[in-house]
Amino acid sequence: MGTVAQPIGQWFRQSRVTTQLALGVSALAVLLAGVALLSMSLGPVEIPPSHVWHVVLHRLGFDAGPFTGVEQQVIEQIRLPRIVVGALVGMGLGVAGAAMQGLFRNPMADPGIIGVSAGGAAGAVLAIALGVNTAFFLALPLFAFAGAMGAMFLVYGISLAGGRFSMAALLLAGVAVSSFLGAVVSAVIVIVPRNDALREIIFWLAGGLDSRSWEHARLAAPLVLGGVAVIVALTRELNLLMLGDDEARSLGVRVGVVRAVIITAAALVTGAGVAVSGTIAFVGLVVPHMVRLAFGPDHRVLVPMSAVGGALFVVAADTVARTVVQPTELPVGIITAFMGAPFFIVLLLKNKRRADTF
Repeated sequence: MGTVAQPIGQWFRQSRVTTQLALGVSALAVLLAGVALLSMSLGPVEIPPSHVWHVVLHRLGFDAGPFTGVEQQVIEQIRLPRIVVGALVGMGLGVAGAAMQGLFRNPMADPGIIGVSAGGAAGAVLAIALGVNTAFFLALPLFAFAGAMGAMFLVYGISLAGGRFSMAALLLAGVAVSSFLGAVVSAVIVIVPRNDALREIIFWLAGGLDSRSWEHARLAAPLVLGGVAVIVALTRELNLLMLGDDEARSLGVRVGVVRAVIITAAALVTGAGVAVSGTIAFVGLVVPHMVRLAFGPDHRVLVPMSAVGGALFVVAADTVARTVVQPTELPVGIITAFMGAPFFIVLLLKNKRRADTF
């Protein structure tokens, strides 16, 4: 009887996870589509939502209603690529945050914990200060991505010093490398001689999606989607790692390999996001935690939901950033910080109270 009940119970659990995932992703995807359509209609050039829908249908090859050439140009060449880049950045940061929180077994971990954001910032700031960003169109994001991946490899290499990996060493190395790279950024800001370069550095560090194009989307898409796919494929192993290394090994997980792959994939998607948008804070912290509160800690649900939730969060925040004080445009990183910082304080106090009860 027990041998029959076990696969039946496993089937019901899998069915519940699949249903929960399908319903959750569908609901968030509908919200994302609605926010994207609203974002395409708002701005200095007001476009009726019906015309936005007609442009989208026309681009998909369907017969559509009326719209003007100016409206089509604004949507297809200015607003839509910006939305796509924002969605990719949010997707990557949300998934990377969920992965880091799972690996560290700490809801306050985020993608920047392994130095990737600081490395990307340092690479981009150096590119601007040296004037390399004017050499060709994608010089800035390429320098930022190189800095992000370089910081990740440095942090991970330090954590492997002595031939034995340590999560504590990874965390401390991430803090040390991030502090050092932050000092590099500060030094460059102090000594950079050109006001235009200084202004560009400050705007880039605040995080923003202005002037994003299809080239930025094409640069980020394969890196973000590839890294997200890798982490999604390892969600079962990530669940087992939450039990502890010894328990995961006893259940057949190659802990060292899986951990290295997840960290590399998380760094890849974070680096790609930083490269095309600057440093957008709190997405990787807030989104996975909100999904966890609503749907539970199972990474088979948490990671895909964090992907769609992260995309929704960044696109919504960017819509607010570029419309709340028109004609001035705020960097989206300011909006996410305004929303994420209070959430982080509440989360910190909640965890402190929990710790005080033991």
